Amino acid sequence: MKLRSKFLLSLVLVIATMTGGTLLAVRQSMQAQAQRQVEEDARNSILTYQVMEQQRRLVLSRKAELLATLAYMRNGDPTVIRDVSQDPWQSEECDLFALVDSKGKITALQSRISDFPADVSHESIKALVRGANNPDWWVNGRRIYQLVVKRFFKDPPINSMPMGAVIVGREIDSARARDLGRILSSEVVFQYGGDVTVSSLAAVDEQQVAQEIKSGHKALEPQLGKKHFYSSSLDLTPGARPSLSFVVLKSDEEALASVGRLNHLLIGLGLIVVLAGVMLVYVISDTFTKPLGLLVEGVRALEEGNFGYPLRADGDDEVARVTRAFESMRHTLERNEEHRTQLEEQLRQAQKMDALGRLAGGVAHDFNNLLTVIKGNSDLALDRIKPTDAVRANCEQIRRVADRAALLTRQLLAFSRRQMLQPKILDLNELIVEMGRLLQRLLREDSEYKTQLGEPLGRVQADPGQMEQVLLNLIVNAADAMPKGGTLTIETANVHVDEGFAQSRTPLATGDYVMLAVSDTGYGMEASTKARIFEPFFTTKEPGKGTGLGLATVYGVVKQSSGYIFVDSEPGVGARFEIYLPLVREQVEAVPKEERAAKLRPGRETVLLVEDEADVRALTCEFLKAAGYQVLTAADGEEGLETGQRFGDDIDILVTDVVMPRLRGPELAKRLRRLLPDLKVVYMSGYTEEFSEMLHDAYFLQKPFSRDALLRQMQDALKGKPAEQADRPAFSLRIN
Repeated sequence: MKLRSKFLLSLVLVIATMTGGTLLAVRQSMQAQAQRQVEEDARNSILTYQVMEQQRRLVLSRKAELLATLAYMRNGDPTVIRDVSQDPWQSEECDLFALVDSKGKITALQSRISDFPADVSHESIKALVRGANNPDWWVNGRRIYQLVVKRFFKDPPINSMPMGAVIVGREIDSARARDLGRILSSEVVFQYGGDVTVSSLAAVDEQQVAQEIKSGHKALEPQLGKKHFYSSSLDLTPGARPSLSFVVLKSDEEALASVGRLNHLLIGLGLIVVLAGVMLVYVISDTFTKPLGLLVEGVRALEEGNFGYPLRADGDDEVARVTRAFESMRHTLERNEEHRTQLEEQLRQAQKMDALGRLAGGVAHDFNNLLTVIKGNSDLALDRIKPTDAVRANCEQIRRVADRAALLTRQLLAFSRRQMLQPKILDLNELIVEMGRLLQRLLREDSEYKTQLGEPLGRVQADPGQMEQVLLNLIVNAADAMPKGGTLTIETANVHVDEGFAQSRTPLATGDYVMLAVSDTGYGMEASTKARIFEPFFTTKEPGKGTGLGLATVYGVVKQSSGYIFVDSEPGVGARFEIYLPLVREQVEAVPKEERAAKLRPGRETVLLVEDEADVRALTCEFLKAAGYQVLTAADGEEGLETGQRFGDDIDILVTDVVMPRLRGPELAKRLRRLLPDLKVVYMSGYTEEFSEMLHDAYFLQKPFSRDALLRQMQDALKGKPAEQADRPAFSLRIN
């Protein structure tokens, strides 16, 4: 027999033996791995449940905080529990509401369970309030609740005297256990002590699991029918006796089926490997194996994240070509990895800013309703108080403070991009020149003011007043960074952004822009400070010297104007803020002078007023009636629609809030205009969100508004003047 034949026969025997042993080992390994995978899936289901439990706990905590706030505002009135439990928005997924007074007495209890044992539950709930500050679970008989206890105090934080506590709970019943089992792709069991309280199992299987639990087996691995289950458990009430546990049962049926299919695949793979091994003997050569080995090492290095492993590709054969292709791919992957890291960081920053914006907008919206009532009633009080009255100064101070608070809410709305803008075609150079003297006065005498204005400069579409606010905020920020003097430079230029420049200024898109830059030679910023400068209420100033809303306002205005803002700064070298606004081809619009009547005429028309906030509705109604209007009121959109249908042509104008329960303001106006085509509409809102479409043939009144602003907007609407935002403030020097 020739040496080559001996080598081939020996290689075939070696390959067959190694392949068989390897496949057998793989089979055993896969079976063990399948079992481990099932056990790991059970543990992962526990982790998934913990995340879901935490999310539900947060939802319950928010509802409990809202309920505690409402109970505090109503001075512990028991009716608050009934009202909240009947409100589908407040009571969603909540099955238990309770109110406890400061002495631990249950004053109100609402449950969606018809056969809820009130006498027993009262004592259990009292024990909950007297016990832990915030227990998470409560077992009442065969009912399990996930709940939150929230205390509320009298006049916090000045007076910490407890007024009582509220309890919000969510029952875990069989239906919710089955839903949870479908989410986790497992069977779930809630075990209280040695009993199965709630599960997703059928009744027969539940009894079998309960018997196995009572038998005291350390590892719960029940055989239910033809299915074998592995378990993983979580103690929901650690330290309590008896304890409440959450058990996940994971079946290995699917894993065993995949192992069976793998056995057939391994047999076929073994035959293929033996045949392939024989064929490879004919093609293996020293010139092939060495470069291939180097390429394999390069692949392993790439798997470990090493992009610098040396590779050589001599010649022009297939292996050399693959090596060069791999080298090119490796460089591409390295660039992509760096780009991915940058994008992830930018995404996290964008998500954080978006979340902060939603929070700020929501706070400003609710606060504007309060400020509307405060400002309006202070105006009414001043009208009724003589100039010599001792309390007139107090009322004037209330109005001044309310105006300051309104300014803060405008800054919050600017950051959250929900303020009402009046965009116009602008020449930024003209704006900077007009504001030149004012901007210079903001700087110290030892600071130099420079401008480098590009000529000719393209036009942008933005709100002039808001752009003035942007310039003022940036100048004041630069002045604060140069307490010992320095140089401030304002630049403008037309910029064409190509793909290369856009990559260096992500997320800047390609196109034509007008660039506005403000540079200073002040202290500069560290990377940690630069990453947070656009967050609301973040400031490096001393306490009491800034609200931290100045740059947040700049960020919101630029974003709402479809622009981009970037900052470059290092400690000791100053800072440079660059704003890119899309270039437009239209000509500059002439800004019309505001025309207002010196004296408001008395009203005679009939007004339909729709506002869900009772205090705001009462105040607005008083303003309108005092001006001579006939007023019909409604507490929500559905009631407003019924009133409009009942009175019909008697209604001349609709004054409505935008966001209301049951029916929103824009939809109400749309339906009423089908009946009354000539109906005038004035919208009221504390903030705007996708408002441009609904402003067609309507008027907008920004909350908080004054009496004169309301009456002027009413007259403009009735006369058919062009719609504009009421009480639009000029630029303010209160920049922080």
